[in-house]
Amino acid sequence: MKLTSITNPFILSVLVLILFITGCKVEPKPIAYGKEGCHFCSMTIVDQQHAAQIVTRKGKVFSFDAVECMVNYTKELDMDEVQLLLCNHYLVPEELIDATKATFLISEQIPSPMGAFLTGFDTRHAAEEILGTNEGELFTWEELVQHFNK
Repeated sequence: MKLTSITNPFILSVLVLILFITGCKVEPKPIAYGKEGCHFCSMTIVDQQHAAQIVTRKGKVFSFDAVECMVNYTKELDMDEVQLLLCNHYLVPEELIDATKATFLISEQIPSPMGAFLTGFDTRHAAEEILGTNEGELFTWEELVQHFNK
């Protein structure tokens, strides 16, 4: 390909479009447990059952060591810019699930990294099973945000 073909407006616009499409993927990124720091509190993310992640509409990813850090960070965000709110599924370590559809358990029998005793589950049924052997309280995402905004 000659240099003049790259300056061709059509080819140039196709290249820019390809770069734009491939450069801004709106998807979660694997959390580098033991290496990556929490965007809210800067603590190293090591707990594979309690981490969380926000992905913006522009594809920027923020990782957190605990759901409570993510909830607190959302107070600083324009939520219209957020595409995904994710949290670890307690029963499947490292698996990120949609936090807005998750059920959360606050139980002093299950410690979390920042001391809120907050754990996420992919279904209400899964959370109820753990609640059956641990005292605590269940929350939806909306209820959890209200709880932390008190």
